[in-house]
Amino acid sequence: MSQEAQPDAEVVTRTWTAAVRRYLERRLPMANLLPDRQPYYVGSWVYVFGVITIAALVWTLLSGVVLAFFGPQWWHQTSVGRFFNSIHFWAVQLFFVFMVLHLWGQYFAAGWRDGRAPTWMIGAVIFLVSILAAFTGYLAQQNFDAQWIAVNAKDGINATGAGSFFNVLNFGQMYGLHVMLVPIAVTILVVLHIVQVRMRGVVKPIDAREGGR
Repeated sequence: MSQEAQPDAEVVTRTWTAAVRRYLERRLPMANLLPDRQPYYVGSWVYVFGVITIAALVWTLLSGVVLAFFGPQWWHQTSVGRFFNSIHFWAVQLFFVFMVLHLWGQYFAAGWRDGRAPTWMIGAVIFLVSILAAFTGYLAQQNFDAQWIAVNAKDGINATGAGSFFNVLNFGQMYGLHVMLVPIAVTILVVLHIVQVRMRGVVKPIDAREGGR
């Protein structure tokens, strides 16, 4: 009986789902994904800035969902809409301020050391994609500021050749990018960044105590 069941077991272990499961278990064990202890230097303000950045991103996404659901007329003409618009605006400001502090802190601490270059590079890409998110957000405001920014930006965009597929005067295109594609890209990159941190751990300070926790 056991000999007949053996071929089935071989087939199961060779499926792509089993291979992916083994890969994840090997590269990202639960002890790393949800650790109960961290090195003492994780308490550095540089990492606190990163956590605040993630919190600000959550507030940005939640308020953005509300704004996208009700539309420009609501966020311009109602008190509740202006309130959520303000939450969205200030969450974005906090997101950029603390992301820059976190990014520069890791730069001066040489955060790419010990095989952690992919983690730092993903963070840098998040910053660049977030600039696109902020730019399309300004264009999606549907006010005179948005019109002024779009009219003045179109010449610069056209000069790079990107204007053939990136029309800043097209509200539908800018709004779609801002509420769908760019936030999804930022969210995926942030999740990947966190997974990289869990897989590789945080980099030791240059003058870290050996074995200190």
